[in-house]
Amino acid sequence: MKILPYQPDQSGLAYSVGTTLDRFIKLKQSDFPFASGELSQLLRDIALAAKIVNRETTRAGLSNIGGAFGQVNVQGEEQQKLDVIANIRFMRALSKGGEVCAIVSEEEDSVIDLQNSSGKYVVAIDPLDGSSNIDVNISIGTIFSIYRRKTPAGSPIQKEDIMQAGTEQVAAGYVLYGSSTMLVYTTGCGVNGFTYEQSLGEFFLSHPAIQAPKNGEIYSVNEGSQKEWEEGMKAYVDQCKDRRYSARYIGSLVADFHRNLLKGGIYLYPATKKNPSGKLRLLYEANALALLAEQAGAMATDGFQRILEIQPTSLHQRTPLLIGSADMVKEAESFINFPIEKTFS
Repeated sequence: MKILPYQPDQSGLAYSVGTTLDRFIKLKQSDFPFASGELSQLLRDIALAAKIVNRETTRAGLSNIGGAFGQVNVQGEEQQKLDVIANIRFMRALSKGGEVCAIVSEEEDSVIDLQNSSGKYVVAIDPLDGSSNIDVNISIGTIFSIYRRKTPAGSPIQKEDIMQAGTEQVAAGYVLYGSSTMLVYTTGCGVNGFTYEQSLGEFFLSHPAIQAPKNGEIYSVNEGSQKEWEEGMKAYVDQCKDRRYSARYIGSLVADFHRNLLKGGIYLYPATKKNPSGKLRLLYEANALALLAEQAGAMATDGFQRILEIQPTSLHQRTPLLIGSADMVKEAESFINFPIEKTFS
């Protein structure tokens, strides 16, 4: 009887599908500040919910889950049916594992106490960003932040557990539901992207160690509100046009951010006369993307300070956002020289 050592196939007939998300998380578990396995399981729970939401979004046009739900969320925005479905899916996934004690969701007025006595983590989440794009088959996404609670596990949830600055995040990420579905996340040790292989039901590592270009030639901003911008922002966007930069704005935060992260560019959602404090939510939109940006060598500010250093004071607090390639963000900041309320024309 012969015993031969295994030799990897070199014929190319059966391509390698690579490293699964689950295996990658296990391999990287020792990188976590608290390597007990709970954060690893929490990331798996989010990935599972993302697979379910992906299934719902891909069949939205064939079932009665498109369009408006008929209610308004705490932001004053009309909820889409898929907003509600995604919120339910992520709530279920996060409540069953036991790792999470509380959830902050865009679709909920208040903090949701999961009453998990052993839960050590708080999750802030936008279950489905850009959901109004579903009816026209444009990319949408999920954004999440994970914090470690400050008070002892088993004790009542306190304000200090929830109102944490972005620097306190232990993990953050997003899921992009587009031409392919991707999960991109960081635990503070770089940024990695995984593409969903639908036939196998697994996320596979497709974009390891993502690094954003230092500069770019893409700017993403809703120019329909240009008349309401402060003068510095108008001047910066005019300069982008003078340089013949490409204007690319999908209207889906995750999709716009993802493109600029990979190709180089800047995403702008400035303050306006109508929304002087900005429009995007700090806890479950800006903070997560800011951590990902910085881990990939990019930048995120509100025009005056680092997003991750803003101390939240309310659950659905809003902020202006300048995020993307570091050189572009620095230059955009340099155009904003005065307090916003004094520079509107």
